[in-house]
Amino acid sequence: MNTIIHLIKNNEIPLLTDFLYEAIFIPDNQTALPRTIIQEPTLWRYINNFGKEKDDFCLVAQVDKYIVGAIWTRCIQGFGHINDATPELAMSIYPQYRSKGIGTTLLKNFLDFLRQKNYTQISLSVQKNNYAINMYKKAGFKIVSEDQSECIMTLFL
Repeated sequence: MNTIIHLIKNNEIPLLTDFLYEAIFIPDNQTALPRTIIQEPTLWRYINNFGKEKDDFCLVAQVDKYIVGAIWTRCIQGFGHINDATPELAMSIYPQYRSKGIGTTLLKNFLDFLRQKNYTQISLSVQKNNYAINMYKKAGFKIVSEDQSECIMTLFL
């Protein structure tokens, strides 16, 4: 599978609505949430007016002619917020493209990108039963706080 990683183009930004929805972890035994859930303010802030703020960055993964995954950051008061200077990461891959190494490739490329931009830290929130937590740990993310179901992780770049 030939995967191309590139900065999101302006005409691709609307795809973040799909990727935000896909970023919501739903365990196998639970019913999918309605797509309108992303309009909740606590979620919508992850993509609202994306590209307008200095810390808005996004890379996408393209297979053939299709964008199949995205990873992005914003400095927001989101679920993985640790301080106002640390961008929070969000990431998702369409289900049919998961477990093919695309997420790992996106993450590695994005961390290199952020280092080149002189960022020193990044954070994220992840459900404890989300298999992606292992990918984040392998990339060097450390748990800085947690509750019963989720944890906030950070990585010094």
